[in-house]
Amino acid sequence: MRPPISQEQEALLGELRAELRQHHRRGRLLVAVDGRDGAGKTIFADALADALREDGSTVFRASADDFHRPRAERHARGRTSAEGHYRDSYDTDALLARLLRPFRAGAPFVTATHDLDEDRAVDLAAESAPADAILVVDGLFLLRPELRDVWNWSVWLDVPLDVAFRRMAERDGSDPDPLAASNARYRDGFDLYLQDGDPRGHASVILDNTDPRHPVRVFRDFC
Repeated sequence: MRPPISQEQEALLGELRAELRQHHRRGRLLVAVDGRDGAGKTIFADALADALREDGSTVFRASADDFHRPRAERHARGRTSAEGHYRDSYDTDALLARLLRPFRAGAPFVTATHDLDEDRAVDLAAESAPADAILVVDGLFLLRPELRDVWNWSVWLDVPLDVAFRRMAERDGSDPDPLAASNARYRDGFDLYLQDGDPRGHASVILDNTDPRHPVRVFRDFC
């Protein structure tokens, strides 16, 4: 169960909702919540979706985790390959073809194509969105070059490396040391992502999510 949000979170979410609506009053909108593994993307995206519903908006939720490639494809370059983590983890074509583009066009869409735990394809019933609706998607690598232009608005969550890996350890039972050999695939794979066209710099909003109950907005210095 998600913990209740703090007054600070509630205020920030209200500000973000107002900002989104200032730029996008109507239509089907695609919103991304990106950041490294352990940044708190899923919890934040759920809270953002709830906040967007408060003004009467129709809001759908999805996660890139439900568009993974099969394990054999993810590990084709080797189980420890950083490039494999970045290049092969997600079925970007399916994410675009089955979810993002149909949602934008008002066509039937699905919110998952793969069960990560069972490593098998899933066949969900298609959904449809009204003319005015928002789809909030969380996940790794959502601001990669081939997806970047599809989003109407995006949030990037910053957290220190040690905090992220500690959260991953609590969640997955992995080694909390960011420099552990077992973490190299994920640490170095994310570094490849950061080098691939500055995804953080393309986000609409940047938040320091070190303390999820007290997120802090980060403003870019354009000087």
